[in-house]
Amino acid sequence: MNHLSNYAELSNDYYVMRHGQSLGNQQGIIVSDPANGCAGFGLSERGREQVRASLQRDGMLDADTLIVSSDFRRAHESAGIAHALLDCRSPLEFDVRLRERNFGEFELGPDSAYEEVWQQDELNPDSAYRAVESVNQVMARVTALIADFEQRYAQRSLLLVSHGDALQILQTAFARREASAHRQLEHLHTAEIRQLLTA
Repeated sequence: MNHLSNYAELSNDYYVMRHGQSLGNQQGIIVSDPANGCAGFGLSERGREQVRASLQRDGMLDADTLIVSSDFRRAHESAGIAHALLDCRSPLEFDVRLRERNFGEFELGPDSAYEEVWQQDELNPDSAYRAVESVNQVMARVTALIADFEQRYAQRSLLLVSHGDALQILQTAFARREASAHRQLEHLHTAEIRQLLTA
C-alpha cells in the first residue's frame, strides 16, 4: 500500500540519506535483523568520512532540518554526524519504520543474495521468499511514516536516514510506481543525500 496516493502534493520537503559504509558492508554480509543491526555493525571509518563529505557537498540542508533515523546502529551513527554538522535545532528522532528491510533467511549471509531477492520482487511484490519482508510491506511502512509527518508538520525540511532497500522503495512510492519496480530507479550510494519529489 502506498499511503502517498492520498496526497496530490506534500506540504514538507523530504530528503533522504542512506547510511555510510557499515562494518557489514565492509564484510560483504547482510545485516537486517534488529537483533544484529541495532547494537552492532556500525559505521566503518570510511563510512564516517562518507557521511561528512556528503553533508559538506550537499548545501540543501541547514540547522532547521528535522532529522529522523532508523534505530539501526549504522543509520543512528550517520544521523548523529549529520545532526552535529548541521547544528540542528530540533533533537534527533528515531522511527522503526525506517529500519532496514528484513532479509529473513539471508541474515548474516553474503550480500550477493540481494540480486536473488530483487528478482523475486519483480515477479511478485507480495512474495515472502525465504522469509524476506515483501516490497509491498516495506512500502506500506515507509509511506505510513510520510503520511504521519504530513499530519504533524507543514513547511518543514526533513532528512530521513535509512537503508538501501527501504529508501529505494520509498523513492519508488514518491515516483507513483509499483513497489515491484524499485530496482528500475537510480539507487542511492552509501551516504548519498537525495531530495524526493512526487511525480
